[in-house]
Amino acid sequence: MLNGTQPVAGEGVIRFLLDDEIVTVADPAPTRTILQFLREDLRRCGSKEGCAEGDCGACTVVLGELVRRDGVERVQLRAVNACIQFLPTLDGKAIYTVESLKQRDGSLHPVQRALVDTHASQCGFCTPGFVMSLFALFKNVAAPDRACVADALSGNLCRCTGYRPIIEAAARMYECVGESGFAGTPGTLAAASADADEQALIGRLQGLRRDAALVVRAGGGRFHAPLTLVELAELRERLPAARILAGGTDVGLWVTKQHRELPELIYIGKVAELGTVELSESHFEIGAAVSLSDAFAALDGAYPELAELWRRFASVPVRNAGTLVGNIANGSPIGDSMPVLICLGASVVLRKGAARRELALEDLYLDYQKTAMQPGEFVERVRVPRSRHGWVVRSYKIAKRFDQDISAVCAAFALRIAGGKVAEARIAYGGMAATPRRAAAAEAALTGQPWQEPAVRAAAAALDADYTPLSDMRASAAYRMKVAKNALYRLWLETRGEAPLAAAQVNVFTEA
Repeated sequence: MLNGTQPVAGEGVIRFLLDDEIVTVADPAPTRTILQFLREDLRRCGSKEGCAEGDCGACTVVLGELVRRDGVERVQLRAVNACIQFLPTLDGKAIYTVESLKQRDGSLHPVQRALVDTHASQCGFCTPGFVMSLFALFKNVAAPDRACVADALSGNLCRCTGYRPIIEAAARMYECVGESGFAGTPGTLAAASADADEQALIGRLQGLRRDAALVVRAGGGRFHAPLTLVELAELRERLPAARILAGGTDVGLWVTKQHRELPELIYIGKVAELGTVELSESHFEIGAAVSLSDAFAALDGAYPELAELWRRFASVPVRNAGTLVGNIANGSPIGDSMPVLICLGASVVLRKGAARRELALEDLYLDYQKTAMQPGEFVERVRVPRSRHGWVVRSYKIAKRFDQDISAVCAAFALRIAGGKVAEARIAYGGMAATPRRAAAAEAALTGQPWQEPAVRAAAAALDADYTPLSDMRASAAYRMKVAKNALYRLWLETRGEAPLAAAQVNVFTEA
């Protein structure tokens, strides 16, 4: 490993920026985590391992990479969990840890100063993670409201129950800018144009760009990072047993918690064609490398009624790293994106070599984590209708807490109501079967019926024929069925023709 030099990046050599200095690592172990590298190799022990699964936020770091915005390259800084991100994925990026924030004269960054001033550090174990989440907020938002702060901290747990002073610090850090003589300004990355510091960082990151695919070999494993979609398709066809890696929010846990060996990894994060959200006349075309944060931001404008679902999907660091297509392709029965996408009529574009085929999302799942993909095939993108004009769309997540919890049941509905009757119905649930699945009997019970309580009650009763849920650590079978029926009834209460209930009357999370 070399610091501060710029050797020619060859096969097996990764390069990234740390505190604006180039770090070079030759043939790192493909599944070595960023957190392990920081603590064990660089002795940067501010980042902590609390859970090793992306839940507690003690390991939070901020990654910077180039993105294209309005035709111009800008830097995107986002908080992620270092404990489940593999080191080779750092290639070509910038990383900032809590140690990075100290100013040249030794003074604290306004974020750190604010945490000190508000007495927001108790045992201190989680504090570096909170610092980095707040640092990302500071760089991206000039004046966040209370909800924005809560979202930014959704992936950080304080075991000392010290949230009040931490939230106070989020407001205080903006005041500390003027008091400390700090040169930077909040929200710089949201500005219309890059300032001098960002322009300099853009230049350094451009200098780390590769002109050939990365292949890392170490410890009997290989990490492939193709640069083009054609390269990816050829590689996938040649290595059908390889594991495709995008955000690592699932795959990372296979290593840290299950200690699985992953001899062949194909990382898609460098394939530019997969990192875009494009609009056709009828659909959002969301590439396989598009993060959950960016996918949800695009969909939110078309489906504002789903804002709470997007907000409750994991935490900000997980949404920043994980991808929508990754959530879909893994085929988990409790993935929160699939039920509503199925109801919206989403489809996936599958690719094998040069051949493509399109499949309705609901037809992708055959059994528990078993999909209709052929060997050597992968999901290139997901296609989501741009609108459902004249349709009622809702999705409800039922879990034990608001933030960062896995659903017991995720319910989704799309109904076309015409002349007071249900002309079409699409109902899907997660957590009720081995796969995310539509409720055919309930749909049939509603279709053609007046959108009134008797039809809703009949459809709820029909759910007994659609699902036989299991009992597990999250919920009993009886509970799952009860809340599935209640979710359908809640939909009617919110959308009935006479005296529909406001959100505050049916949603315990609505702020008064």
